[in-house]
Amino acid sequence: MQTDIDPRHLIGRKAYDRNGTRIGTIDEVYLDDATGVPEWAAIRTGLFSRDAFVPLEPSELIDGALHVPFERSLIKDAPDFGVGRHLSPEQELQLYHHYGLDVASPPPLPDRDFGKLAGQEGHA
Repeated sequence: MQTDIDPRHLIGRKAYDRNGTRIGTIDEVYLDDATGVPEWAAIRTGLFSRDAFVPLEPSELIDGALHVPFERSLIKDAPDFGVGRHLSPEQELQLYHHYGLDVASPPPLPDRDFGKLAGQEGHA
C-alpha cells in the first residue's frame, strides 16, 4: 500500500474484498512497532459489531476506498483480538498465517557456547 498516506485518513473509509463486495468501514489502523508504518486495519463488518483485521500490504487504496485482495469470507473469519489494544507479535503472526502471507523468519537463536572463555571448562 502507499506508505505516504496518513493512517488517520484511512479511518472511516469503506473497505471492499477482492470481488468488490463491501466488507465494512475502517475503524482503526495499527502501525508497525519498529517502523511506524501502517500495517493492519480493523474493519467494522457490521456483523455483531465485530472488527476484522486485514493487512494493509498488499491492499490498495483506490478512489478513496480500501481494496483488500482476499475473499470476504476469509476476512470475516480472521482471528478476533478486539480493537483499541496493541497487537502482540504472536497475534500478528496468527493474522499473517490466516491470510497465508509470508513472514520474515525470526532471527536464529544465539549459539549457547558463545561467550564462554577458552580454558575455563572444568574450573569450579
